[in-house]
Amino acid sequence: LISPIPFVEFVDYENDQQLTFNRFTNTPSPLNAWVPWRLETRRTKLPFPQMPIFHVGDDMVNDHATKVHDGGTKVAVTLATTTTVAPPLPLQEHLLPLSNLDLLLPPLDVGVFLCYANPAPTAAVLKEALAKTLVAYYPLAGEVVAKGDGEPELLCNGRGVDFTEARVEGAALRELRLGLVDEGVEMLMPNKKAGVVSVQFTRFKCGGAVVGCTFDHRVCDAYSFNMFLVAWAAAARGSPAPASPAPSFRRSLVAQRDPAPPLADALVEHLFCPRSAVPPPPPPPASDAGGGSINRIYRIAAADIAALKAAAGPGRTRLEAFTAHLWQLCSRAASSPRQPCCMGVVVDGRTRMFPDGAMKACFGNVLTIPYGVVGSDELGGMDLPDVADDVHRWVAEAATGEHFRELVDWVAALRPEPAVARAYLGGTGGPEAMACIVSSGVSFPVGKADFGTGPPAFASYHFPWPGETGYVMPMPSARGDGDWVVYVHVTREFAKVIEEEPTVFQALETSYVFG
Repeated sequence: LISPIPFVEFVDYENDQQLTFNRFTNTPSPLNAWVPWRLETRRTKLPFPQMPIFHVGDDMVNDHATKVHDGGTKVAVTLATTTTVAPPLPLQEHLLPLSNLDLLLPPLDVGVFLCYANPAPTAAVLKEALAKTLVAYYPLAGEVVAKGDGEPELLCNGRGVDFTEARVEGAALRELRLGLVDEGVEMLMPNKKAGVVSVQFTRFKCGGAVVGCTFDHRVCDAYSFNMFLVAWAAAARGSPAPASPAPSFRRSLVAQRDPAPPLADALVEHLFCPRSAVPPPPPPPASDAGGGSINRIYRIAAADIAALKAAAGPGRTRLEAFTAHLWQLCSRAASSPRQPCCMGVVVDGRTRMFPDGAMKACFGNVLTIPYGVVGSDELGGMDLPDVADDVHRWVAEAATGEHFRELVDWVAALRPEPAVARAYLGGTGGPEAMACIVSSGVSFPVGKADFGTGPPAFASYHFPWPGETGYVMPMPSARGDGDWVVYVHVTREFAKVIEEEPTVFQALETSYVFG
């Protein structure tokens, strides 16, 4: 096997230099040796039929996420083998520190899954392309370890990515109830036990397949994983040139200033706090029958998105209008008229810190989460344009290069103590608030996730976690018609309000996904 990627970038971490070498030359380098891509295979013995249990490692936040099944026919998934796919270059083992912005993330796994109709890509093609892609994305083949002070860092050791092959004998792909995530999707996600990324390839009797991926959020955000996904798909298609710029792992782009100037305002400390300052969680209710959070996927028609944007007033974006509408729905789900409702929005800082595009290929986390808090009674009485104006105001305050630089400096001064985003804690509303976070996935490159047999019929991110803070992620429909699919992790009460609202959120029918 010869890799189609002739130029590979590595980083000199001591001097923070990114080095490029041509592995087809004899340029002296400890990394320019070439060996065929390698696989280490181990059998996974499971009783048949077996419903996989969602498990992501002993130290992960969503390790204990409750699985809720809402009835219907459960599809039996048989796991056949788990193969470790390693990059083909013998990487010199080294430690890669997480950036100051990476350290804002808790140990949390995020997933993405893609559904391919017949003919679907094969496991062999996916594994071969994965090995090639891990040359440039070698940190994804490593492991997160703890330093002496407890901080996480990335061990780049070429361990590889666990790739599980599974099959479903008794059902076709179109029989999945994708909208009911806890029932239809959990079994298709990999059982990540080690490493940074895990993959599960599930083949159905109809010839269709689902590719599920789970990755450690401490290592990368959705923007970064999208880069990897596009490169992986391009390698599977045999593209002669890289589909996107080589990923950059330079930490200097998000390094603290020396000396760090004093904070210009209190925004950073309004949005983040040391983890030691977080109050203990309230005791669980005596009985949570019918309570807890659930996971759903809905769809929104392009016409309804446009109507929502128009109703939010001039100058408002689709995401601002959507967030404002969701915030108002949050007020209807509140447990009391005076309950605070906290709404946050994830903001990417790449273009804010470097408008010239210098961070376009930056791999890692470059995120902040501004938020607003309004009482449910007041919020319910506001018009949509007023709510959208409020969303625009607090998002704009944080969407600046200076805010991100101050955030980097603040984290550096706090280390090694970890920090946490206040939006997940209810913001200034405190633990009594009903909180929800919106993370835009509208740039998700669903059309570029073509592994050689065509783009997916459906794709979505997947974010189950044990907290009751809501998490909502709109993404483009794979149909390419301007519709959105929206992943929703919310309380049952919030989901009920969403489903009773007739004008925006619609059920995800099988006929919509697979025709």
